[in-house]
Amino acid sequence: MPSLVLILAGIGAALAAMAHVGCIVGGPSWYRTMGAGPRMVRAAELGQWHATAITLGITVVLAAWAAYAWSAAGLLPALPLLRFVLPVISAVFLARGLLFSLLKPYFPGNSTAFWYWSSGLCLMLGLLYLVGTWLAWPRISVA
Repeated sequence: MPSLVLILAGIGAALAAMAHVGCIVGGPSWYRTMGAGPRMVRAAELGQWHATAITLGITVVLAAWAAYAWSAAGLLPALPLLRFVLPVISAVFLARGLLFSLLKPYFPGNSTAFWYWSSGLCLMLGLLYLVGTWLAWPRISVA
C-alpha cells in the first residue's frame, strides 16, 4: 500500500522544484516575487549564468528528493540508498526549517517573508518526510 504521507512529501518537493523552474523561466520578476535577495534578482536581470545555475541546481535536488519520496511510497522502483537518503532529506528539510536564523546573515537581502514562508514549508516537508520514512521503514529495502 502506498504511503500517503510520502506521496504528499513528494508532491511538496515537486511543487518547490516547479517554483524554482518558474524563477528561471519567469526571470527577475519571479525571483523578486519569491523573495530572492537583490544580488540574485540583479544577476537574473543581467542574465548572469550563476543565477540560473544555482536555481537549476536547487530544482534538480528537489526533483530527486520527490522521486525518493515516491520511490519509498511504492510509486516508483526502489532507488539506490533509499534507507540512507530519506533520513538525510528529512534532516536537511528540518534543519532548514528550524535553523533559518543561522542562515539569514549569509543572505541579507532575502525578504523576511521569504524566510518565514520558505522555512515553514521546509519544516512541513521535513515532518512529512520524517513521518513518512518512519511509517514506511519496515517496507524499505536495505539494498
